Parts: sequence; C-alpha cells; structure tokens
Amino acid sequence: MIDWLLGPLSGAAAHDIAPWAAWHARSMVLAWGVLLPLGAMAARFFKVLPGQAWPKRLDHKAWWHTHRYTQWAGGAVFGVGLAVVWGHAAGDSPAARWHGGLGWAVCVAGVVQLAAGLLRGSKGGPTEASPRGDHYDMTPRRVAFERLHKALGWLALLLAMGVVALGLVLVDAPRWMALGLAAWWASLIAAFVLLQRAGRCIDTYQAIWGPDRDHPGNQRPPVGWGVHRPHGAWKEN
Repeated sequence: MIDWLLGPLSGAAAHDIAPWAAWHARSMVLAWGVLLPLGAMAARFFKVLPGQAWPKRLDHKAWWHTHRYTQWAGGAVFGVGLAVVWGHAAGDSPAARWHGGLGWAVCVAGVVQLAAGLLRGSKGGPTEASPRGDHYDMTPRRVAFERLHKALGWLALLLAMGVVALGLVLVDAPRWMALGLAAWWASLIAAFVLLQRAGRCIDTYQAIWGPDRDHPGNQRPPVGWGVHRPHGAWKEN
C-alpha cells in the first residue's frame, strides 16, 4: 500500500519533475488549495464567533484579520508560483494548454480580488469620527464591491480546484498527494455545507452594527447568496 501511495498517478516506475515545476506546484497548492480557501471560509462563516454575545458585542474582528492575512499571504505565495514558472514552456498537449490558460485566468482573478479590496471604500458608522461611509451607508460603490468580491472570489476558488487537479496529472504527482488534496477539499466542502445550513453565514453589516433597522444598511437586502440576518429581513420603504 505504501509503495502504491508513493507511486505516480500514471503508474510509472519513477516520479521525475523539474525543480521549477515542483516549486510552482507547491506554491500553487499552498495558495489556492489551503490559504485562500481558509480565508474565504473565515470571511463567510465567522463574522460572529460561536459563544460571542452578539448583538451585545459587535464588530469582532477575528474574521477580518484572518481573511486579510490569509488572502495577502496567498497572493504572495501564488506570486512566487508565477515567478518560478515564468519563461518555461507550458507544453504542447491540450491538457497543458488548458492548465496554462485557466491558471492565468485564476491568477488574474486573484490579483483583481486583492486590488478590489483596496477600493472597497470607507467604513463609517456611529463609532467612527465621521458616521458617513461607503459601508455604513451601503453606497453603490460598496454594493458593487461586495457583489464583485464575493462572486469572483468563490468562482476563482472553484476554478482553481480544477486547475490544481489538472496540474497534478500533468506532473504525474504521487498518488498520496492527489488523495490528500482531494480529502482536504472534501472536508472544506463538507464544512461549507454544514456551516451554511447552520445559519453561520451572517450578514457583515449586522455583524458589525447590529440589527437595529434605523441603520441605513438594514433598510436594504443583504448582498450575496445565502446571507443570513438573524433578526429578520430589511425594512421595506
């Protein structure tokens, strides 16, 4: 069994890979397979922590720091992955061309995500020096940012799963690596489903400012699919 797990996916007798390809694969798996999905999960499901006395205690920033640090770390790591593969032939097979084209699309989406985070607008709110802000007022700029950031982020992660899987086949990775990554992704998907069903995807706006319907953002629907507002829907005008 151990020999089988250590053997390449193709069943070849040996696993040979160029150093640049090995470091490219390691970087992309770490970034798109581990860091970026964990950051996305933190942002979606842990805006209010288990045991937090919400809505008495608002704006717990653990999710924000986790999301920010994992996404920037993921961006830096996939930047390394791009640097080590730069200038090397992508290969002539259809699978290699698909891997290269889709891989670039995923990385461009990642760069757009990082740049969009810098353009999300001001925060505002009752506890700030200036209560007016893009987020507190849910201005068109903020709404557009949230729609793009959420939709593009999850789409990029789903596409990255296919790109990474195809990359493992192209380098004829050891079976244990493919099985381990598949098990990790399966656990993330299972956690996503369970947390979503448990109502853990709580609206960012209410997590920060609470359910008071006098807050301007509570007077409009939340942005995104499956977002939960524990204290009801928005106020109709």
